[in-house]
Amino acid sequence: MTAPPTLREFTVHGRSTDVFGRVVCSARNHHFVVDGPATNGCPGEALTPPELFLSAVASCGVELLHVIARDEALPLARVGIRVHGAVDRSRQAREDVTTFTTLRLDFALEGTDDAAAARLVEGFKRR
Repeated sequence: MTAPPTLREFTVHGRSTDVFGRVVCSARNHHFVVDGPATNGCPGEALTPPELFLSAVASCGVELLHVIARDEALPLARVGIRVHGAVDRSRQAREDVTTFTTLRLDFALEGTDDAAAARLVEGFKRR
């Protein structure tokens, strides 16, 4: 079996629309709308950039836990991950960037025991 490549590259595109604060994004042949938050005077109707970021963390976690379970022959039926992030603008590390000040991941694993679940979550945290 050939080893997987060590370099993985991804390209996405975003473009403005005629609606202020609305963006159309594309990844491969998939297209979706992203809105800036209403607090910035944007529509806020579609997912916002912070929600997309947190969704990426959740989807990465679900997929990765399944991969780790398969690779380590651990039982796992279902995975759910709830990601909650908060941005406190009064507690930013630097003035020139905005970052999440808190991030919490809650895992719900089915079809495995507590020891295997802990091993899977630790595997996720190491990657």
